[in-house]
Amino acid sequence: MAMMEEGARSCLLQSRSSLEQDIRASYLMDHMISDGVLTGDEEDRIRSKPTRKEQAAALLELLLRKDNHAYISFYNALVRESYGDLASLLHNSLPLVSPEAEKSFSDGGTRYVQAVLSEGGVPQRPVVFVSRPALMNRVREKLYHLQKEPGWVTVFGMAGSGKSVLAAEAVRDHALITECFPGGVHWLSVGQLDRSDLLVRIQSLCFRLEQQSQEKDPSSSLHRPPGSLEEAKERLRFLMLRRYPRSLLILDDIWDSSVLKAFDIQCRVLLTTRDRSLADCVSGSKSEVAVESGLEEDQALEILALYVNGKPQRLPEQARSIVRECKGSPLVVSLIGALLREFPDRWAYYLHTLQQKKFKRIRKSSSYDYDALDQAMAASIQVLSEEHRERYIDLTVLEKDVKVPAKVLSVLWDLEPEEVEDVLQDFVNKSLLFRDCHHRPYLYYLHDLQLDFLAEMNRSGLESLHTKVVRQYQQRYSQGPPTSGDEECLYWFRFLTYHMAKANLTQELCSLMFSLDWVRTKAQIMGPAHLINDYVEYGAILDKENSEVRGQFQEFLSLNGHQLEQRPFPDVVQLALSQPDSSEVYRQALLQAQERATRGGLYLDWVNKSSLKSLSRLVVQPHQGSIYSACFSHDGTKIASCGSSKTLRVFKSTSGEKMLEIQAHDDEVLCCAFSPDDRLLATCSSDRKVKVWNVERGTLMRVFEDEHEEQVNHCQFTNTRRRLLLATCSNDKFMNTKLWNINKPSSQNTMFGHLEPVNHCCFSPDDAYLSTSSSDGTLKLWEVSSANEWKSIDVADMFSEQREQTEVMVKCSTWSAGGRTIICAARNAVFVFDVEAAAMLLEIRTSRLSTVQYCHACPSSNLVAIALSHYAVELWDIETSKKMADCSGHLSWVHGVQFSPDGSLLLSCSDDQTVRVWETKKVHTSSAVCLKRDSDVLFNNGDITVVAADNRNRLQVRNGRTGAVMFQSENQESRIRCTAICSQTSAVGLGREDGTIQVLEVPSGTSLATLQGHTRTVLHCQFTPEGHTLITSSEDTTIRVWRWRTGECVVLEGHKEQVRCFSLLTTTPSSETHLLSWSFDGTIKVWDMSSGERLQDLVCHQGAVLACDVSPDGQLFATTSADKTAKMTMRRAKLT
Repeated sequence: MAMMEEGARSCLLQSRSSLEQDIRASYLMDHMISDGVLTGDEEDRIRSKPTRKEQAAALLELLLRKDNHAYISFYNALVRESYGDLASLLHNSLPLVSPEAEKSFSDGGTRYVQAVLSEGGVPQRPVVFVSRPALMNRVREKLYHLQKEPGWVTVFGMAGSGKSVLAAEAVRDHALITECFPGGVHWLSVGQLDRSDLLVRIQSLCFRLEQQSQEKDPSSSLHRPPGSLEEAKERLRFLMLRRYPRSLLILDDIWDSSVLKAFDIQCRVLLTTRDRSLADCVSGSKSEVAVESGLEEDQALEILALYVNGKPQRLPEQARSIVRECKGSPLVVSLIGALLREFPDRWAYYLHTLQQKKFKRIRKSSSYDYDALDQAMAASIQVLSEEHRERYIDLTVLEKDVKVPAKVLSVLWDLEPEEVEDVLQDFVNKSLLFRDCHHRPYLYYLHDLQLDFLAEMNRSGLESLHTKVVRQYQQRYSQGPPTSGDEECLYWFRFLTYHMAKANLTQELCSLMFSLDWVRTKAQIMGPAHLINDYVEYGAILDKENSEVRGQFQEFLSLNGHQLEQRPFPDVVQLALSQPDSSEVYRQALLQAQERATRGGLYLDWVNKSSLKSLSRLVVQPHQGSIYSACFSHDGTKIASCGSSKTLRVFKSTSGEKMLEIQAHDDEVLCCAFSPDDRLLATCSSDRKVKVWNVERGTLMRVFEDEHEEQVNHCQFTNTRRRLLLATCSNDKFMNTKLWNINKPSSQNTMFGHLEPVNHCCFSPDDAYLSTSSSDGTLKLWEVSSANEWKSIDVADMFSEQREQTEVMVKCSTWSAGGRTIICAARNAVFVFDVEAAAMLLEIRTSRLSTVQYCHACPSSNLVAIALSHYAVELWDIETSKKMADCSGHLSWVHGVQFSPDGSLLLSCSDDQTVRVWETKKVHTSSAVCLKRDSDVLFNNGDITVVAADNRNRLQVRNGRTGAVMFQSENQESRIRCTAICSQTSAVGLGREDGTIQVLEVPSGTSLATLQGHTRTVLHCQFTPEGHTLITSSEDTTIRVWRWRTGECVVLEGHKEQVRCFSLLTTTPSSETHLLSWSFDGTIKVWDMSSGERLQDLVCHQGAVLACDVSPDGQLFATTSADKTAKMTMRRAKLT
């Protein structure tokens, strides 16, 4: 192996003490491993040293035994990790390397590249430079498309977003230049030009190209400067195609399409602009890269650190606040950084000036070229005409990050939309406004800094400006709100409440938001999430008027929001009639229902709703399809969800309002997880890919797609920020659990041990261990630092009696808050193990007919939540071994549960397409038993009595209005399949699966009769009006008419298959006793109950008769069938 140059080696030795004192070797080694100059074993040996200083010394000792590449990689790592002062110690001794070796440099900044770019006029890196690798790689990817044919790559973004620096950095790459642009790279700064200035710029470029060509080929001659734009265009075409074939022309800061057309000469062009549509005017292939207006937080902090010669991790807390306040604006970060270089103790001062919008105090530094913020923005406004200046000030009322159509401003300014667009075009041309050309009609918006400047400039007039918006809206829509559903309509429904609140129009805001008409219309147009958010956001204002009414509307929306997402749109009045009688929502709904009833409308008023207690705090339907995973952010304000729709969605945990939606994968998304700082989201999928997303921007940061060969079942970040890792597990046979450093392209470690798919993985609270749950029946615990197996628990042994019959699949695991116990789920059970001893402490067995899909331990209590396949969520206390609550409400399998970080909330997600949020302390205990659908109801002089079986196979009699239990039987030996209540005596009847009928006295529970005769399940039972007779039908194809007190029975035989139901044809107790029955044999029959004679026999259908009804006069029978038909049958005129 070649040795390091002596000069470089001497420099390292001279700087050794300074380097050992300051560097953190672990930060630098990631970069050096990526450059291939350090191995994993070498990294492990260095990490094994006990102190930071000893690790630094070991790294330097190893470095001294390596070659020039290691020195250069170490230098670059220092630069990237913000050790600028230390890197400067090594800079002058950087060794020379060969052209072949130069190609391996991670930043491409070789001497060959520097020569090419310098010759082409490409700007050097700025004094303070921070790499944006994701963006840079996107630009390079587009530039590689120009390798074989001419075309255009457009880099677009707002002023100050770093487009020019990005363009220059993208071409600072050895491989890109040698493979794609061997003819060179030529830079031309354009800007805002008139025709004559443009000619001068092209003349200058042509002269420079000819001069360089003559230096390489003395036989070529210089030409006179072209005299017109047309001649200049032809000269440039000749030079680019003949003298500099396969070269790249970079046009920086293009403003006008007419300027761009002068360069439409069939060459390779990279252009930077604020207008993404500029390239539409030229010919050839086109691609584009959008530059976000803000830097990532760590990039912005790195810039500030470079300005003050510090390290990002040592910056004061105000540094993060400055970055967040300006949304990472490169312009503001650079201005403040330059000021801090001169006044390093003014962090709090400059943060305060930003927060107070005192832009005039953020002034130009002698080391930076931009004017003060207030001067830069005010100058553009001053050039407007007085009329346009007043209208620009009206834009102060716009909300940040909101784009508006011209029609909204047409209402505000009382102008025709076309006139408004002319005004807005003037603003756009002067960079005072941005236009989103992707929408038709166009949408317009201001940058946050522009809005902040306007708000500061017009602080005293803000209330009147918002009042103007409200009054103009009321004047335009005096007959009712717009309902077109276009962008203008959406704006008013979303922001009218905002303008009222800012205008301090409290009475009008309450009148609007306490209106069921507004709720119905806004929910139909925008969905319920925005509505719920309004009641949360403006709750303090509404509560001053009437906090009780605000709570009533908010509760109505939170609990019915998932239904308001449905299409066709439900009847809001009918939904609102389910609210308590004391609710303002119910009062308005009742008035509207009564009014509509006079015009033929039909509404049902729920009389016993006061007995129903709702458990859910919020119900959201974020996806079309099953939801497999949902999780809280670590600050508890957001929820992410994913599922069969292949999408990832993020919404507010208070209201369900959508914050982000991404088409995340090519197949079902099985899991999603927030990083500890909530800035990242990881997803994994059946498409075998793992992806990491930026939450704020919704952009893809990293894809891991080459290592898992089967579907990836679960992903989770570490719990702390100390060292960010991502764990994933999959259906792979052997290499099924991996740990990833998201800054590296390949996995950091693979856990070997499971021989079957791994369904779930979970870090311990301190991130020291990782638990994995597998289909091989085991739960394994791994040391994160070494990836070695620490403990293995054979969960399958807990099912020893069933193990030979079916495999035991461990579905998931969860750690207790202190990390001393671990809880896992398999089949219909949950087990609690002591971590140190690997011994079982507790076993929770759920229903044998259900399976546990997921479990999660509460971080603030002894509760564990269990998701079940029978549509329920249960809460158990693992200290007392008691079930504390049943959370019912889902309509299908529940796939996931998770507590919020503080334990106050619990979310669940299901196949029913909903995410439900529950308040942990308010869910009710399991004593709230469910009644089954096999019920009977008696209405008698205003009283309502309900008899039904419950989910514990007991017969219950309840007061229908209050829900109070009047009677409850013992558990029945056989399943109760039907019930009946007698109107004349205090008796109830039940039919069982074993064919037995019982009649019980209420409320004593005394058995009045036990009737035997049916040989199979009793499907229906009913008392006759006088109460002496009980009629039953069965799967045994018979109907029995019982004198139940004596046991006498008449058997009605004739059906060939089970008799699902029957109906009495008598209208008074004294009339003839005829009975109508229907069966799975496709027939309906009419019987004389006293004699058992069959009076009428009709074959109505080819399939089973599923339902039947009789007209009020008893002459028509209506039937529906499994043969997909419905029929009307005439009864005989006289039955005897």
